[in-house]
Amino acid sequence: MDINLLRHFIAVAEELHFPRAAMNLNISTQKLRSSIAKLETNLGVELIDRTSETTRLTRAGNLFLADARTEVASSDQPWKPPLPAGGKAKAAKGKGRAPEVKGQPRPGKRRQSR
Repeated sequence: MDINLLRHFIAVAEELHFPRAAMNLNISTQKLRSSIAKLETNLGVELIDRTSETTRLTRAGNLFLADARTEVASSDQPWKPPLPAGGKAKAAKGKGRAPEVKGQPRPGKRRQSR
């Protein structure tokens, strides 16, 4: 069983709120929802009741929570929070021309006439 899926399930089970759990895990809500769905598909059991206004664990979810906590506690993989997403790569801006030369045509280049 994937330890990250178990960690995601434990976070949702403790918070009982997908956006807060996603914020605590430093991942997107959509990724958290898909990992919970993947875990439920692997187990063949619905762990979280999504039909009501609030998020609740099913009976199987409550039973699985204790097993998931012991599995995560006994794993040898330390938890590392994911790195924050980077933005777009930006081109380095040069310093341009020195202030004393600004406004003068570049050497070897003719000014465009109108």
